[in-house]
Amino acid sequence: MLGAFSRPEHLTIVRSLRNLVRFLVAVQLLPALESGEETLVGGQAVLEGVMMRSPHAWAIACRKPSGEVVTMSEPLERPSEKHKWMGWPIVRGVMTLGYAMNLGYRALRFSANVAIEEVMSSERGDKPAAGAPLPKPQATTPQAREQAAMLSGWMAALNVILSLAFFIFMYKYLPLLAATELKKIDPALGGRIAFNLVDGGIRLILFLLFIWGVSLFRDIHRVYQYHGAEHKTVFAFEDGKPLETREVQSYSTYHPRCGTSFLMTVMLISIGFYMLIPYTTFWARFASRLALLPLIAGVSYEIIRFAAKHRGSLFAVMTAPGLWLQRITTQPPTDEMAQCAITALDHAMALEKEHGGELVIA
Repeated sequence: MLGAFSRPEHLTIVRSLRNLVRFLVAVQLLPALESGEETLVGGQAVLEGVMMRSPHAWAIACRKPSGEVVTMSEPLERPSEKHKWMGWPIVRGVMTLGYAMNLGYRALRFSANVAIEEVMSSERGDKPAAGAPLPKPQATTPQAREQAAMLSGWMAALNVILSLAFFIFMYKYLPLLAATELKKIDPALGGRIAFNLVDGGIRLILFLLFIWGVSLFRDIHRVYQYHGAEHKTVFAFEDGKPLETREVQSYSTYHPRCGTSFLMTVMLISIGFYMLIPYTTFWARFASRLALLPLIAGVSYEIIRFAAKHRGSLFAVMTAPGLWLQRITTQPPTDEMAQCAITALDHAMALEKEHGGELVIA
């Protein structure tokens, strides 16, 4: 077995598996890394890059270890403009989140393919000469990237299934099981309010431990840095400042319209919702938690939307923990990371002009 693989083949397998693990973790972090609201501009951190989107376009820029920046941009349809019912309160939150998650997954898969393609290139010896200047950003089409991809459709789908199963197990099944067992130890915890407070507390602790734990890994820490680069760039754009590295780096990494804030709001709102459910058996409670997910997501979206417009309201106070949590999920980026985010937004804006016209910041 020791002689079954040559050293280059072994390193290629190890590096490919590492990228697949990074992809798996990043898929689980997807809701925390993207902004789910339909706004002028938003974005998401991906593996060694940033995705930026505008109302009618989206673009992604990923940096290879060689220094080359690979970009891809596409026009973007806005479903709520075609289907008015998608703009109804509560419904719009569910639809917008689902649309953003789908787009975010495509961007994440693109970045994973770029990383795996780099492994293939290094195996072939396609490296720039020492001391050579960094290549300029190279644009590519989705078709070309898919042809070069090692992250096949079935493998990507398997990652999504595993991530969904992990989410249900970690944040629905496990907290409910722990609260049920604690109720057996102390019957006083069996009341509807006490039980759901314990259940919600355990769920929140598990979520925070996961967000913090994966940040200890260098690869995910870098994703959090790109998340910070995305926030800084959006801030600069919203202020009408020139998209230059020095200008962008002067802004904060904490943005109120972040997926991290959305997730924290979901966690807190769900506790109140579950208190209204009269079921007392384990599996009935478990099923109700799954069934209520869309409704809770829709209500949380409306709360964040309202809080963004009414900073001094009680709802704004409810979203504050999400900003605190961004101390973990966003980290100060390097200049190269900030430039990557700027490149992605520049490409999105160029395509936006062709399909949606000039954006005006109110």
